[in-house]
Amino acid sequence: MKSFKNHLSLVIALLSILFSLQVFTIVDRAIDAYKENLAQHYSLVVVAQKKVDIKKLQKSFSIIDNISELSPDSVIKKLNSGISKKNIELLKVTLPKFYKLKLKYYPSPVELKKLTESLLKRSAIQKVETFSKTHDTTYKLLVLFKTVVTLFAATVIIVTILLIFKELRIWQFKHNERMSIMGLFGAPVWLRSAVLFRLAIVDALIASGLAFGLFTYISSMPWVREQFSHIGIDIVVFDTMYDFLIMLGVSLSVSILLAIFIVLGHKEEV
Repeated sequence: MKSFKNHLSLVIALLSILFSLQVFTIVDRAIDAYKENLAQHYSLVVVAQKKVDIKKLQKSFSIIDNISELSPDSVIKKLNSGISKKNIELLKVTLPKFYKLKLKYYPSPVELKKLTESLLKRSAIQKVETFSKTHDTTYKLLVLFKTVVTLFAATVIIVTILLIFKELRIWQFKHNERMSIMGLFGAPVWLRSAVLFRLAIVDALIASGLAFGLFTYISSMPWVREQFSHIGIDIVVFDTMYDFLIMLGVSLSVSILLAIFIVLGHKEEV
C-alpha cells in the first residue's frame, strides 16, 4: 500500500507537468492557427498618386503575399448622380490608385509600423490604411492570452518539480539505512541508488502512458473540435507520435535529473 502511495504521488505530479505542457502546446497551436486565419482576412489599403509597379513593390517587401489593384468603379457608382459618360471616364483618370495588400502572416504592431513607414517613403504612395486600432487590439489580446497561459503552465511545472524533488528526497530518507549498509560493503553510488532511479523511470513511463490516454481521448471528443470550429480554426490537439515523444522525453528527463541531484546531494553529505 505504501509503495502504491509513493508511485501515485509521483505519477500525479509528473502528470500535472505533462498536462500543463500539452495545454500550452495546444494554446500555442491555436494562436498560430488563428493568426493564419486573421492573415487571410486582413489586408492593407494603399493610396497612390499614379500606377504602381505591383511586381516590383511585392519583391521589395518579403512580408507581402500579393497585391491587387482596386477598381474605382464602386466608388464612382456611389458618386454617380447623372454624371455623363465622358466625365466618368475623366474621373477615373483623375482618381488616385487604390491597392489592396495581403500579407503572408498576421504582423505585430511593430512590423506593421515598419511596413507602413517603408511604404510611405515611396514618392508615389500618399497614404496607407492599416486599420491599426482593430489590428492592435486583436494582436494584444492574443499576446495577453498566450502570456497568461505560459505563466500558469510555468508556475505549475516549477511547483510540481519541487514537489517531486521533495517526494524523492523523502523516499531516500526512508531507504537511507539500506543505502548506507550497501555503501559499507563497497557498493557504488549508482547501485545503492538503483531503486530510486527505477522508481523515477517507472513513474515517468506510467505518467506518460496516462497522459497519452488522456489527450488521445480529449482530442477525439467532438465538443473539443466544435470549440475550435466556432473560431474558424482546425488544429492538431494531440499528435500521437510527436507529442507523446515530447511527453516521454520531458517526463524521463525531469525524473532522472531530480534523482541524480538527490544522489549527488546524498554523496556530499556522506
